[in-house]
Amino acid sequence: MNLINKIKNNLNQRIGFFWLLVGLFWLKTVYAYFTDFQLGINNFFELLIALINPIATTVLIFSIALYIKSNRMFYIAAIILDILNTVLLYLNVIYFREFTDFMTVSTMTGYSKVNQGLSGASLALTMPHDVFYWIDIVIVLLLLLFKVIKMDQNKRSLKKGAAISSMAIALFSINLSLGEMDRPQLLTRTFDRTYIVKYLGLDSFTVYDAIKQQHNKDLRAMATKSQFDNVLKYTQDHYAKPNPKMFGVAKGRNVIIIHLESFQQFLIDKKINGKEVTPFLNKLFHSKSTYSFDNFFHQVGQGKTSDAENMLETSTFGLPQGSLFTQFGSDNTFQAAPAILNQQGNYTSAVFHGNVASFWNRNNVYKNMGYQYFFDASYYDVSGDKSLGYGLKDKLLFKDSIKYLQELQQPFYAKYITVTNHFPYSLDSEDSKFKVPNTGSTSTDNYFKTANYLDQAVKEFYAYLKKSGLLKNSMIMLYGDHYGISNSENNNLANILGKNPDDWNNFDNAQLQRVPLMFNIPGIKNGHVSHTYGGEIDVLPTLMHLLGINTKNYIQFGTDLFSDQHDSVVAFRDRDWVTPDYTGINGNIYSNKTGKLISPNKQQDKKFSKIQDKVNNELSLSDSLNQENLLRFYKLKDFTPVDPRKYNYSNGLSKERKIEDKLGKKSTSLVSKNGDKSTTGLYKTDAPEAKHQVTDSNRIKIVNPDTNQGK
Repeated sequence: MNLINKIKNNLNQRIGFFWLLVGLFWLKTVYAYFTDFQLGINNFFELLIALINPIATTVLIFSIALYIKSNRMFYIAAIILDILNTVLLYLNVIYFREFTDFMTVSTMTGYSKVNQGLSGASLALTMPHDVFYWIDIVIVLLLLLFKVIKMDQNKRSLKKGAAISSMAIALFSINLSLGEMDRPQLLTRTFDRTYIVKYLGLDSFTVYDAIKQQHNKDLRAMATKSQFDNVLKYTQDHYAKPNPKMFGVAKGRNVIIIHLESFQQFLIDKKINGKEVTPFLNKLFHSKSTYSFDNFFHQVGQGKTSDAENMLETSTFGLPQGSLFTQFGSDNTFQAAPAILNQQGNYTSAVFHGNVASFWNRNNVYKNMGYQYFFDASYYDVSGDKSLGYGLKDKLLFKDSIKYLQELQQPFYAKYITVTNHFPYSLDSEDSKFKVPNTGSTSTDNYFKTANYLDQAVKEFYAYLKKSGLLKNSMIMLYGDHYGISNSENNNLANILGKNPDDWNNFDNAQLQRVPLMFNIPGIKNGHVSHTYGGEIDVLPTLMHLLGINTKNYIQFGTDLFSDQHDSVVAFRDRDWVTPDYTGINGNIYSNKTGKLISPNKQQDKKFSKIQDKVNNELSLSDSLNQENLLRFYKLKDFTPVDPRKYNYSNGLSKERKIEDKLGKKSTSLVSKNGDKSTTGLYKTDAPEAKHQVTDSNRIKIVNPDTNQGK
């Protein structure tokens, strides 16, 4: 009885009531973490951080009430703060169930986005256990009403309030330090909002997002049309006319982009223990129906995969820090491939990816780019061994996507984002028997195994394309998005690449940033391997010209790889560069022929300074374009800016079928062309997981694991 009386006495005091509300709110926040949110908690340390991260911000917010002089107003304020924080929590619960993402400030304040995201569907998204989010407030109000908890009549203590607020700030500092320990650059390199919530909590994420949004608004509020004019002048002066022999060679064909995750050029034709690592891709690379490039470089920064996608879709660079997708992608104006192709060639567009839609903020960015469909992890069975760290295994992604691909109206622009060949390159033994080398690094060794698996996955997909008839009507573009082995691990590769590890230097690191680029156009006979120097920034104008679409009036920083006017200076995101003859790294110049540092003469020094100025200028202009959203000032007669409100990525398959029904005999989907018969039976895979039947009932949402290398 003494313990009960002690508890009652504490609850009858301001501080006791305050800690009651904090404790109850902490309970339902943690409950949300483990029932409704998918935070990807993988170890004890992450679990510990998730358990403590709601405390600091809850204590800090609720402590505001402790400064109120009136006792009655203290209780009213405390309850209101609790209700408001619960509303924020519950709105995110509902939103997450629909979009597998957290609500941004712009989503909450923008009526149209909230309306699109929540109205109508919110009732259907409620669950019986949702009562847990509100029952504590009801109970506390009843306890106050019936005076089980009595209001404190003592005067407020400013010292106690200040002490609690200070304690909350200290706790948050500790929380942030723990988060940075497990996820370096947590706030500067954010590629999924889930990470901020997991490490710092929902309140911190909301404040962080509000600050970021305000920073973006301030940047954009100061932007002027004259700044855009500088960008326009540069891109028009930099434009390269298409090669007349190549312009339109793939006109009207479907476009299938295969994004080869972490795939570097040295894998092509590489043998390990006498066996080719990627035999199918090797054959494709050297095929007479393929235009391939062996001096093609990735140009990503901290945004990695998202930077590669941005360059592919828009021919603009990623940011100097962080990811364009996550920092500006939710409300940026783009002239992206899906919208251009839809408006110029009536293309249907879709992305197939076995990870959650919110990763890299894709669910918002793709809408602004004009993608009509996004078949993310929610469309596949990603349970158990079917997935690795970053999503559905590649063989299963290709196989399980066919039921959606075959319903797309042709011509279509479809992008496949593979994930199996991703750090840390772990793969189940039953998935691959490929014998790895012994470099001294497990991740480097296994890189060859996962690359071999990716090669098999692409081969199986190609077999389907041929059987279904899609192959002859399509152009398949394959490219590597970024490095797979980081510079710190490159020494382990030296022996395999025929180099001396002791002589490995920055020049070797730069040359190893080559990734493959292939335009496979079945039916052509003059395919070859080109030695032209280029980078990911050059993909879009090259692709558009192959499809017969002139890029003269679009804002693109790359140039057509087939053009005689192509700019062969490849700018890296850190402002280093490479040309066919020289490589510039941190102000040092290397000869590509010898790999040695050179001492430039006056004439050479002037030439290299001009190259560096050009690289600095184009990166700065691209940054200004995206950070200040300058494309909003550009009006084109033949391009209509994308309205993201027109796109919703739920129920993709039913939307495809409704279009087929509406078009009737005019439908151009593969299923319609096949007499309304499915082609899924044509797909053959040796993936062991495919032996189990996939049904809609066992589809689940995938969680993003956390690795410091990141995607």
